[in-house]
Amino acid sequence: MSKLKIGVVGLGGIAQKAWLPVLAHSQSWTLVGAFSPNQEKGQVVCDSWRIPYFSQLDSLAKACDAVFVHSSTASHFSVVSSLLRAGVDVCVDKPLAATLNEAEQLVALAEKSGRKLMVAFNRRFAPRYLQLKAALSDPASLRMDKHRADSVGNDLQFTLLDDYLHVVDTALWLAGEKASLKQGRIRTTERGELLYAEHQFVTPGCVITTSMHRRAGTQRECVSAICDSASLQVTDMRDWQMETAQGLRIDPIPGWQTTLEQRGFVGAAHHFIHCVENQTTPQISGEEALMAQRVIDRIWREASQE
Repeated sequence: MSKLKIGVVGLGGIAQKAWLPVLAHSQSWTLVGAFSPNQEKGQVVCDSWRIPYFSQLDSLAKACDAVFVHSSTASHFSVVSSLLRAGVDVCVDKPLAATLNEAEQLVALAEKSGRKLMVAFNRRFAPRYLQLKAALSDPASLRMDKHRADSVGNDLQFTLLDDYLHVVDTALWLAGEKASLKQGRIRTTERGELLYAEHQFVTPGCVITTSMHRRAGTQRECVSAICDSASLQVTDMRDWQMETAQGLRIDPIPGWQTTLEQRGFVGAAHHFIHCVENQTTPQISGEEALMAQRVIDRIWREASQE
């Protein structure tokens, strides 16, 4: 059996820091090269990873079985649709597209073309969050906070889609059951930039709270849950704490685990490749990813009307 041929579109910071280090260490696949519209920059990055640079997207598509897309959100619709039409399976950074309408069109196109479409919500593959999800037993409340030290900037819609989407998707995935949005609050600056967001969702048995402050003086990310007989907390995707009637248990992070493994990038990449190899549906299919994007779209529209 020949090795799967993998390509990359977009060679910015996230591709260089998180994805190329995983994909370049090929196991059952071959990294055949990458495309970037910025040829000068793209060539330099490809040379540093010793992979071919493709000057045209269609040329890369013809050489690949599957492609990881890390280009700008604004380009997702055109890039992903071109790849799907070329018969290539696609894993794309969140959000799926810049607008809900475009995202829904991509999901429909993937289904029509019979191609796999996965949105790379890396937190769903973070070992600590997988451990937390497995440990949740009849949760009464779950809260996720993801703050920024000083990252006020960009308009409200962009920040909600670019960053708050992570919080909403992760919290709702951890809760496990279908949740409905009950209430929330958005605070913006005088220029319309997001300063603070907090929302509450409910399932039949659990209250879920999401929270983000863009100027909190900290980069802290924390998920806490109150369950029947246990209180659990994961901080910065590393530190695990569980308190029960028997006492407090704190698990140290495994010394051999890399940051990219801790943050779920390794798991996400391997999962997508495994799905392509075995013709199975990704856990975060385009349809699955639409759920969180629909929530963000509603939050943005309601905030815009206030």
